[in-house]
Amino acid sequence: MMKKISVSLASVVLLVSGCTQAGEPSAGEDVDVNSRLAEVLGEKTLQACTTGDYRPYTYKDPDTGEWSGIDIDMANSLAESLDADIEFVQTSWGDLVPDFKDQCDIAVGGISYTTDRAQQVAFTDATAPDGKTPIVRCGEQEKYSDIDQINRANVRVITPIGGTNERFADKNFPDAEVIKFKDNNTIFDQIIKGDADVMVTDASETRWVQHEKPELCAVHPDEPFDHFDKGYLVPQGDTEWEEYVDNWLDIASQDGTKERAESKWFG
Repeated sequence: MMKKISVSLASVVLLVSGCTQAGEPSAGEDVDVNSRLAEVLGEKTLQACTTGDYRPYTYKDPDTGEWSGIDIDMANSLAESLDADIEFVQTSWGDLVPDFKDQCDIAVGGISYTTDRAQQVAFTDATAPDGKTPIVRCGEQEKYSDIDQINRANVRVITPIGGTNERFADKNFPDAEVIKFKDNNTIFDQIIKGDADVMVTDASETRWVQHEKPELCAVHPDEPFDHFDKGYLVPQGDTEWEEYVDNWLDIASQDGTKERAESKWFG
C-alpha cells in the first residue's frame, strides 16, 4: 500500500510562526492530495513502522504487546500534533525500508543514516548523533577497546542480523568469529552468559544497556569508532510531509517533549 498525499506548505509556515499550536495544521488550508500529510489528516491515522527490538528507542513487549521507547513516545507526540491515532507496524531491520515504503507514513526507532537507505527514502532532520562502540563484560574493557583487539581469531563478536551493526562487523572484523544472532532483545544476555565476548553497537544503546545490566560496561561511548546521525524515514519527494515532520521535531526538541522521552531511559 503506497500512500501519497500532502497539505500546502502554508500550514507548516503558520505552525512555525506561532499561528497554530505546536504541530497542528491550520484549518481551511488548501489540501493537495499528493502528500502523506493530507492523508493522515483525512484518515486520522498515522502508520509508523518500527522494529520493536532496539531499546532505548523502540520495544514491543512480547508478553503484553505494549510498545515503549524514546521514538515510540516521539511518534505518539507526532500523531497527537495531527489529532490522529497511531498504528505501529512491526518490521525487522532487514525489511525496514521495503515495509516502510509499502505500509507506513514514517519509520522510527533509532534508525541510522546510511547511503543505501538514502537511495530509497528520505531522512528527517537528525534526532541524535551517535557512533559504533563496544560493550563487554565489566572488567574486560581494556581487552576490546579498539578494532585490532576485537578483530582476532579467538574473539567472538555477536551482532544482530540485517542492520548497520552487522555491516560494521562484516567490514571490520573479518578475522574474528562473527556470531549473527536473530533475537535483538536477548542479544546482550549472550555476552553475560559467556557465549560471546563483545558486541559493537550504537553508543546510545550501550549507555542504556550498562544502566539496565550491571554486568556489562560500555567501552568509550563518548569516543566511538565512527560518527553518524539517527533520524526518521519519510517518503522521497513528499516535501510537505517532510517539512511538517521536521518542524514538529524542532518544536518537540525545544518544548521538552524530546527531553522527557529520553529521560525515562537515560536518566
